[in-house]
Amino acid sequence: MKNQLVIHDAKLKQWLCFQNPDEIIRADSIDQVVPKLQLVNDLIDKHQMYGAGFISYEASTAFDSVLKTHSPCSFPLLWFGLYQKPEIIELPKPTLPTEYQLNWTPSVSEAEYHQAISKIKEYIALGETYQVNYTLRLNAPFSGNAWELFLKLVQAQKADYGAYVDIDNFAICSASPELFFRLDDNQLTSLPMKGTAARGLTLVTDHDIANQLHLSEKNRAENVMIVDMIRNDMGRVANINTVKVPSLFNVEKYPTVWQMTSTVTATTTASISEIMGALFPCASITGAPKTRTMQIIRELENTPRRIYTGCIGFISPQRQAQFNVAIRTVLIDQENNQAEYGVGGGIVWDSVSSDEYQECQIKAQVLTLNQPDFSLLETILWQPDDGYFILDYHLQRLQDSAIYFDFHIDINSIIAQLHQLTESFLNQDYKIRLLLDSDGEIVCQTIALSAVNNQKMIKLGLCSTPVDSSNIFLYHKTTNRQVYEIAKAAFPDCDDVLLWNERGEITETCIGNIVVELNGELLTPSVKCGLLPGTFRSALLDKGKIREEIITVEMLKYSNRIYMINSVQKWREAVLISH
Repeated sequence: MKNQLVIHDAKLKQWLCFQNPDEIIRADSIDQVVPKLQLVNDLIDKHQMYGAGFISYEASTAFDSVLKTHSPCSFPLLWFGLYQKPEIIELPKPTLPTEYQLNWTPSVSEAEYHQAISKIKEYIALGETYQVNYTLRLNAPFSGNAWELFLKLVQAQKADYGAYVDIDNFAICSASPELFFRLDDNQLTSLPMKGTAARGLTLVTDHDIANQLHLSEKNRAENVMIVDMIRNDMGRVANINTVKVPSLFNVEKYPTVWQMTSTVTATTTASISEIMGALFPCASITGAPKTRTMQIIRELENTPRRIYTGCIGFISPQRQAQFNVAIRTVLIDQENNQAEYGVGGGIVWDSVSSDEYQECQIKAQVLTLNQPDFSLLETILWQPDDGYFILDYHLQRLQDSAIYFDFHIDINSIIAQLHQLTESFLNQDYKIRLLLDSDGEIVCQTIALSAVNNQKMIKLGLCSTPVDSSNIFLYHKTTNRQVYEIAKAAFPDCDDVLLWNERGEITETCIGNIVVELNGELLTPSVKCGLLPGTFRSALLDKGKIREEIITVEMLKYSNRIYMINSVQKWREAVLISH
C-alpha cells in the first residue's frame, strides 16, 4: 500500500502503522523544506492529526545555509503524511529464505576509501576539523519485495528505531538503532551513538569486548565530542540551564555489534520545526565542527546520502515525537530496481584506515546476517540412582546462551519443571531434550533409554570440508544444527563425524566433544577452534581430568586413543576410519 509508514515506538515498545493519509506534504527544493515542515506542525496542532515521514540529509542547507551538501536529486528532501490515529500492529515473521542475499557493490574502491581517510587526516592536521563521519554507499539490483526485506532486516538487527516507508517510487527499510530525538511534552532527549565493536562468539569473550569498548579512550573521546555538539545544538532551543547529560558511554548490545551510546536531555517549549532546525542533521553523523566538516564530506563523498543519515519518525497531536537517525537503512528505488545502503564511521587523527574499513564491513553485516528461528537446547541424562547428571553445568550453559542471544529465561521455573518430570519416570535411564525459545517458553521431551550403549568402539569419519570457526552456532547448543546435519549425511556408514576448522584444527564431532590421548595426556580442543563447550567436557576440565590444547588433523597420526564424550553417553572410544 502506497504512502504507508510502519514505525517502532521505542517508548511504548509497539509498532505503529500509518496508512491512508488525509494529506501529503512534500518538499523537493531547499526553499520549500522549512515552510513545509512548519505546515506539518501547524496542521497537526490545528486538526489533532498525526504526522509521519522523513527528512533527507541534503535538506540540511534549508535549516542553515552554511551547512553544505550535494545538490538535491529526484529523492524528496522532506516527505510527511498526515494521518488519523495509527493502528498498533504486530510484525509478521519474514518469509524470505535465510540464504537470501543481494549482490552489493561499494561506491568507492578500498584504495579510494584509504585515500579519503588520508585526506581527512590532512584536514585534521591543518586544524580544520577534529572528526569527519566519512561514508560510502553500497548498491545492488533489487526486484524483490521491499516489505519482506524490511522484516528480514529488523529481525536481524532487533533495533528500537526501525521504520518502513512506502511512497511513490521509493521504499525505505530502516533498522536504525539510534534515536535522533524524542519529545515528550517539553522533555527533549537525544541518544547519540558513537563507538562500535563486533560481537564476541561466546558470552565471556562478548563481555570482554563490551568492556574494552566501554573503556576505550579513542571511542570515549569521539563519543564525548559528539555529546558536546548535541548539547550545544540543544542549547539553541532549550530553556536556560536545562541541558543535561544523565549518562555517558553506555554500551548497548545488538546482534552483530556493541555500540557506545550517551544520553543528552533538555527542557524546551520549541516546536518540532524549531527543534529540527537546531539539531538537524544529527552531529553523530557529521563530525566536528559541523559546518566545516560537512563541507569536507561534500568534497570527499562522491554521491548524495539521500535518506541515509537523515531522519524518519512521527509526531503526535499530544506534543509527542520520535525521530531516528536513518542508519542501517536501505533505500529502494522501485522504478529503477536498485537498492542503496549507506555505511561509514567517524574518522579522527589516530584512526587506523584499515580498522575503519573493517568497521564499515561490521556495520554492513546486518545486510547479510541470516539468523534463522531457533531454540536453545540442552540434552540431559537422568538416572534413577543419581538423578540429573551434572545439571548445574547444563543450566549454566543454557543461561549463558540465553543472555548472549537475549532470550528470556527463568532458571527456577526450568528446575521445577525438570523435577516434576521425574515423578512419572520408571526405574530406568532417560534422556531429556530441554528446549527454550526466545520468549522463555520451555518444552521438555523425554526419551527412555532402554539400555546403556555397550558398543566398545565407534566409527568416525573425517569431514571432507572445514567448518567456519566464526559461525556463532558452533559455540551455543541450539536447534539450528545445519552444519552437523550436512556433515553427518555425508558419512552414512559412520557412527559420527569428526569436524575441523579452516586452520586445520580439530573441533568436535556432530554429537560430542573429542578427547585425544597424546604422550600420556588427555587433551581436548580449545573452544576458540570453533566448538560447543560440552557440559561433561567442562566438568572434566574443572576436575583437571583433561586439558585444552590446539589439536591439528596431522597430530591425530600420533595419538594413542581418541574418545568421543557427551553428557548422555559419557566416554566412548573411537576409531578414525576416514582420514
